[in-house]
Amino acid sequence: MSLGTSLGLAAAVGGALPASAEEARGRRRRIPRGGIGMHLYTMREALARDFGGTLERLAEIGYATVGVSGRHGYDAADIRRMLDAAGLRAVLEHVPYATLTGDGLPRALDDLHTLGARWPVVPSLPGALHTPGGFREAARRFNRIGRASREAGLGPVLFHNHGTDHVVADGVSLYDILLTETDPELVGFELDVYWAVRGGADPGTYFRRHPRRFPALHVKDMAADGGFADVGSGMLDFAAMFAHARVGGVRQWLVEHDSPADPFATARDSHGYLAALRY
Repeated sequence: MSLGTSLGLAAAVGGALPASAEEARGRRRRIPRGGIGMHLYTMREALARDFGGTLERLAEIGYATVGVSGRHGYDAADIRRMLDAAGLRAVLEHVPYATLTGDGLPRALDDLHTLGARWPVVPSLPGALHTPGGFREAARRFNRIGRASREAGLGPVLFHNHGTDHVVADGVSLYDILLTETDPELVGFELDVYWAVRGGADPGTYFRRHPRRFPALHVKDMAADGGFADVGSGMLDFAAMFAHARVGGVRQWLVEHDSPADPFATARDSHGYLAALRY
């Protein structure tokens, strides 16, 4: 991606440049300490070496919650014990679409209870479903998953987006099909703000147009070349984006970096930025 294209994408969520000093002084809202979490995909290499020790280091940095993505040979009870020992709380788990639409759904929901988490999350849809008809089929299945999750005493099922989910086909955005053809009581969204921008969408507009549909975010920054960056070091104006987070229903801001050079430096710097942010 060219620099010019990246600047254009960043402008879609409030601009690439930091707010002026006057604007910054007018901002009073902050992310609750209990709302700053880490999506554990970021830490996957460290977790594979020392799962419990990695969780303890995240807690020391100041993280309160995690999104589980990959268990590294442990079961839900093992992970819950390590979370409790570290003083962290799981809020969601990424579970494959095939599991949640098949016979694995009851066990997945039981495991969420064991983890102490609230939301099952579909991390992606199969490529074959990336058509308007495929997304409508997924919407129907999401409603069924969400109903089962609610009946199990959990929250709605959430969907995690990638850039290709924002493709416009037959005059409609695939992602918008899920937003408009699912029951808001049964289906929500874990919006990955980086992938939304890469797909040409505006997270703030989503929050305003679809209130309370976005209980969790993946907070991921965009480098000048369009790649991944530690939160606060890239081009996205998170303060402008988060100004509409309350109406969107955001409760969890989960840091993510798909390919960090040093995951603990990413965790430390990203947490510091979010903890200091005013919007």
